[in-house]
Amino acid sequence: MWMLEKPKRLSRARPSASDVVEHIRSRGIKLVDIQFTDVPGRLQHFTVPSSSVVDGGLYSGLSKVDGSSIRGFLDISESDAVAIPDPATFALIPWRESAARLIADIYMGGAGRLERDPRHVAQRAESYLRESLGFSWSFWGPEMEFFIFDNVTWWSAEWEAGYSIESSEASWRREGRGYKIRYKEGYYPAEPQDTLSAVRDEIVLTLQESFNVDVEAHHHEVATAGQAEVDMVYDTLTRMADNVMTLKYVAKNVAARHGKVATFMPKPLYGDNASGMHVHVSLWGEGSSPDSAYNAFYDQDDEYAEISQVGRYFIGGLLEHAPSLAAIVAPTTNSYKRLVPGYEAPVYLTWGKSNRSAAVRVPSYYRGAAHAAAKRVEFRVPDPSSNPYLAFSAILMAGIDGVRRKMDPGSPVDENVYHMGPERRRQLGIRSLPGSLRESLEALRSDNDYLRPVFERSLIDAILENAERELLAVESRPHPYEFHLYFDI
Repeated sequence: MWMLEKPKRLSRARPSASDVVEHIRSRGIKLVDIQFTDVPGRLQHFTVPSSSVVDGGLYSGLSKVDGSSIRGFLDISESDAVAIPDPATFALIPWRESAARLIADIYMGGAGRLERDPRHVAQRAESYLRESLGFSWSFWGPEMEFFIFDNVTWWSAEWEAGYSIESSEASWRREGRGYKIRYKEGYYPAEPQDTLSAVRDEIVLTLQESFNVDVEAHHHEVATAGQAEVDMVYDTLTRMADNVMTLKYVAKNVAARHGKVATFMPKPLYGDNASGMHVHVSLWGEGSSPDSAYNAFYDQDDEYAEISQVGRYFIGGLLEHAPSLAAIVAPTTNSYKRLVPGYEAPVYLTWGKSNRSAAVRVPSYYRGAAHAAAKRVEFRVPDPSSNPYLAFSAILMAGIDGVRRKMDPGSPVDENVYHMGPERRRQLGIRSLPGSLRESLEALRSDNDYLRPVFERSLIDAILENAERELLAVESRPHPYEFHLYFDI
């Protein structure tokens, strides 16, 4: 999803520190939630009295963070960290009385920014774009897919594990009234078959009215059992990563208030579509503000898809680095249960216009200069388990590398790659994504130079170490389905 024009909100002033102080005082805010994101991508928070923010915390920071207790941050020998709130992220929390939130940047105690803070990586990536290519802006529009279930229970011990999913929409439901949604038939059904419109309505209204996040649309997605999509109006890199974390926060809390549970786990259901996070991106140049910039991906003289040479090189970088990118944009063992043929997942490394079987797509809903602002590249590999600050930054760095090194993406493919045989794919030189997290980690180990201008070596090591720990935890335990396959062997 994508707006046809640059949204006016990008040029609208965001709250300053003095504005935040005035809001807190005039609205009687008593508590402020300080939020930040760990390296694996989970939202963290602590709460302070509003006086702590008003009396200098916005400027000097709040020394409440034990960095050694936050995954991927700091060793126990250097654990003191400081959270300095960004006043532009101020928002009221509607489900908490007299409380607001601020997203914080994390600093080392007395030693500058924490290099492993994902938000810092995103900010560095935006700066690197300007320094390396001279483009002033990058715009981002992720399609956020997730599930809203009635209930999920799971149990896990050293010797056993299992789970159960309940949904009134589910194709497998045996009890209860109403309609079911058959497997792969959940795209756009109307009420009463779509039972979650009101929940999604509340998510969207809360994002817009309380958290200043503009939304383009929401709808039921393809899978049974409550798969949803919320599309936010595109924004700059760090702001959109903030918005993704805000959407996750809002969706989980709104679902809980309706007695349901939201999950951004990529593949919770076997036999139906998984949740992706298709990322739309474009580069913009020569403008002191987004409103005065031009879209570097648009070329009215390109007959194929009105995509510029810069855009093609950007695609070349994505395809070249996709195997290692996968470790960051599809970072869980569960991600590779999504990345299999047959469920609209982008398994094959090729590109084309309007081709949803390709890893990179150039949407072509409209043509002509009137729609130049909408020209972008869609990278379909990422899923919502990824850390958005790191995922967007890694995608940008891969694209920048493609532009700098003039990487040819090859000829576009407009055929359905899923229906091709192996010989046809070989003829076209189409590679496949890694088939497992282990393979993507090996790719990241051997291909990470393009990330190094903004990803510190220690951060790459932390990403690898965390993924390897989770990989071992899954691989070393018997799977319930293995009993079905092998118990009588």
